[in-house]
Amino acid sequence: MKRASVTGRAPLPAQHRVVWRRAAVLGVLTLAMATLASSKALHSALLEVLAASEDIIVGHPISGVLLFVSLAAFSAMLAFMSVAVILPVAVFAWGSVATAALLWIGWLLGGACSYAIGRYVGRSVVNWLIAGNAFHRLEKHLGPASPFSLVLLLQLALPSEIPGYVLGLVRYSFPRYLLALSLAELLFAAAVVSLGAGFIEQRTGAVLGIGLALVLFSLAAFYGLRKRLS
Repeated sequence: MKRASVTGRAPLPAQHRVVWRRAAVLGVLTLAMATLASSKALHSALLEVLAASEDIIVGHPISGVLLFVSLAAFSAMLAFMSVAVILPVAVFAWGSVATAALLWIGWLLGGACSYAIGRYVGRSVVNWLIAGNAFHRLEKHLGPASPFSLVLLLQLALPSEIPGYVLGLVRYSFPRYLLALSLAELLFAAAVVSLGAGFIEQRTGAVLGIGLALVLFSLAAFYGLRKRLS
């Protein structure tokens, strides 16, 4: 019997807190951005800050790109890291398409590193990097022969720092993992960059709509994964 088979126990109970915490953070961030975008005075002041930041990035183009990609990579490996704070700066300086591409590349690098840590470094380091309860039960449902559709759903449903470590530990195929990671992160990169662009362009409705769609999509993907495993 494949390791991906049903074990008869309720799957992923430990992930509920992780997923709902991510949804709550995204919801609060969306409301904050929408509030700031709706205030002309605050929005104008923030645009001045972004313009000053753009001058710094333009003066150090290579360093700016490397820093942004590195932060994106670390955010894909560690739950407490995030590029959300500097995303508007990147969109303002480089535009939506370039920022989405850099964010996507950074997330892929971070995912590849988390997979390598899980596969080649081992369980003790993974336990130190993320909470053990976040993946122990999930690990029982995955293995080298897990269907690609399940791995893709896993990438869509859970914070990016979890799937890479778990799939590395169970020795899932790296090319197939990278493909699933690429598809999932491309979707999220486009969405969050659109959120940042909506804020810069002071489109409050777009900010609220995109943020709400991201929250609902993340929750739907998680409960779809839970149903798939049960």
